[in-house]
Amino acid sequence: MTYYFAKTLAAGFNVAVARTTDALKQEGFGIITEIDVTKTFKDKLGIDFRKYRILGACNPALAHEALSLEDKVGTMLPCNVVVQETGDGRCEVAAIDPVASMQAIDNPALTQAAETVSQKLRAVIERL
Repeated sequence: MTYYFAKTLAAGFNVAVARTTDALKQEGFGIITEIDVTKTFKDKLGIDFRKYRILGACNPALAHEALSLEDKVGTMLPCNVVVQETGDGRCEVAAIDPVASMQAIDNPALTQAAETVSQKLRAVIERL
């Protein structure tokens, strides 16, 4: 089982980030964290790295449901979505598959909730 969904876009980095953010909104997710890996590596390590951003996506209703079912599941939230430059004017967008990550937790109700989130994130990737 793969642990992510991905799609490559014929788009520049900023366009890919904007399209991804829009697609997430259409599925009820907001961006609650944003990590600019490129900037962090440059500032902290002095290393040049391709454009790479981690978007922490959260659907509040689904996060509430998950936390109500399993109080430590917050260690696996938010759902991370990566936008990275791949070259030739292309970017890859990849989202975590919550079903794969939730296999570590023995809670059938949580597995069902993860299926819902997984369907929404898969729809985000397909929409791109």
